[in-house]
Amino acid sequence: MTPKFAQVFKRRPAVIGMVHLSALPGTPAYEGSLDAVRRRALEEAMQLKRAGFDGLLLENMHDAPYLPREVGPEITAAMAVIADDIKRQTGLPCGVQVLAGANEAALAVALAAGLDFIRAEGFVFAHVADEGLLNGDAGTLLRYRRRIGAEDVLVFTDIRKKHAAHALTADLSLLDHARTAAFFRSDGLILTGSFTGKPPQPEALHTLRREVDLPLIVGSGVTADNVASFLEGADALIVGSFLKEDGNWERPLDPKRIKRFMEEVGKWRSR
Repeated sequence: MTPKFAQVFKRRPAVIGMVHLSALPGTPAYEGSLDAVRRRALEEAMQLKRAGFDGLLLENMHDAPYLPREVGPEITAAMAVIADDIKRQTGLPCGVQVLAGANEAALAVALAAGLDFIRAEGFVFAHVADEGLLNGDAGTLLRYRRRIGAEDVLVFTDIRKKHAAHALTADLSLLDHARTAAFFRSDGLILTGSFTGKPPQPEALHTLRREVDLPLIVGSGVTADNVASFLEGADALIVGSFLKEDGNWERPLDPKRIKRFMEEVGKWRSR
């Protein structure tokens, strides 16, 4: 674990709860009230804080269909305002992901709102996502971070990310992706399954633990039933779908699921 990671997250593994923002202005599902989006996001963030989560990750998941790499200034501005509110009122480590692969926008949001990290997709190697072809952006992204003075913002990077085809790099292993991301100065690696709500293989986590000296973050598919298999090898867990009603990321948070999940984490931490 890097010193910067340990400064942000005091416990290992850190449990990071997802805050899926309602659709933002200009997107097809936007319902016309940015204040309503803000209030719902803050309510969910506070609910996760009270449950004992170690951090939060904001994401514009309801903005589908997504634009590749760039979003309008209205999205960046709205996310910055909401993120600032959540960071100030929860006091938790907070991060942001701007879909799809709008990593520079995420850095701008993080800088403006005083956030601790971003989740960046498409950091190394090209892949074909739902939105089309995304080329790696590590070089431009980290130069942008330096240019705007956001070097305290950690950049956690997906490798062989979900919702994407990786035929272009089929001759490269997950470990190849991880080593390249490390060489290109990633601050932490995010492992996912093939789609939202699908977990990665625990064996992959343990393989990377032996070979790559970076924080490892499980970024999809963690549930109360499988969390024990990830707690030993991961430095952080990002949890979203399982915490929602019926395990559906589009639904509201379910207090019973949250309680059950944190009880399983608590059992491991109290060993």
